[in-house]
Amino acid sequence: MRFPPPRWLLLAPAALLALAPGALASAFGGPVELSAPAGGFNLLVVGTDSRAGVTAAEKERFRLGGQGCDCSDVMMLVHVSARHDRVSVVSLPRDSLAELPGPHTVLRTGDVHDSHPAKINAAHAEGGAQLTVETVEAATGIEVHRFLKVDFRRFMDTVDRIDGGVPICTAKPLKDPSTGLDLAVGTRRVGGGEGLQYVRSRKADGEMDFGRIRKQHRFIANALDRIRSDRILRDPRKLAALTATLRGTESAERGISPAELLRLAARLKRTDPSRFEFATVPVRGYNPVVEGAGSTVGWDEEGAAEVFARLRADRPLPPAEAVAPSAISVARYAPAGGSSLICP
Repeated sequence: MRFPPPRWLLLAPAALLALAPGALASAFGGPVELSAPAGGFNLLVVGTDSRAGVTAAEKERFRLGGQGCDCSDVMMLVHVSARHDRVSVVSLPRDSLAELPGPHTVLRTGDVHDSHPAKINAAHAEGGAQLTVETVEAATGIEVHRFLKVDFRRFMDTVDRIDGGVPICTAKPLKDPSTGLDLAVGTRRVGGGEGLQYVRSRKADGEMDFGRIRKQHRFIANALDRIRSDRILRDPRKLAALTATLRGTESAERGISPAELLRLAARLKRTDPSRFEFATVPVRGYNPVVEGAGSTVGWDEEGAAEVFARLRADRPLPPAEAVAPSAISVARYAPAGGSSLICP
């Protein structure tokens, strides 16, 4: 059962971004003045497989059973340009080979580990938000200014706050026995549970994790379009509830606060979908098996370096033809504009 937000959460931001920073801090807690670095703002968004708060009925209906490893199976580096007129979203495949910086403390055991190779999604399970941020910064050379974690419960509740649901469109049937996804050709709107089935699916189209990432990009583009169409960005009550649900109450080092999310929404409310771009980091192919890490994905060093250099320089992503083709056909680097991903 989803409970409504506290009454103070609905009333406090009546004037929203016209409020003084002190009033916002009182209403939402945490930092208020979101930084605006000269080279742009970087937010690391991770989606974990935590089932905390998910009911038994939801697990059965949406095929969410099993135990999560608290791994960050979704990892997106979001760069907002200094002028707030462009947003670049670069996904990092969960099986990417990375070096976990050391020494760090393993949260579940208290053991101290030196740096070691691992799949990039193991960073969160091993060392939480702090190690995840440090790992991504080391791998990309990008400074992460804020961190946002979204688990299954938070994802479903956030999508359910979008009136009428989020459109999903497909030109071919999509059926995944693992997640229960079963979509016919065409467009339909979904709520949080079905949306989660869609963004988790990697067996519906034969494109594995790379296809799943592209589904996530399409879902985000359509969710943002619905938020814009429903005028949520201009409705203080709805926006406050949406950001509070997305952010949750968990604290983390460099975690973005609800008030900062409101500030970010204000900066981007006039940014056209065509000014959003989505891509997966360039991938070379699969690595030889690495002890302790298993089968991993290797980035294309030159292509990835160019992508991250562009972000550091606050420039658009390089075009597809500027990056060498991947040995994995479905792992193609092909930046997509936000407008091209929106369902007709």
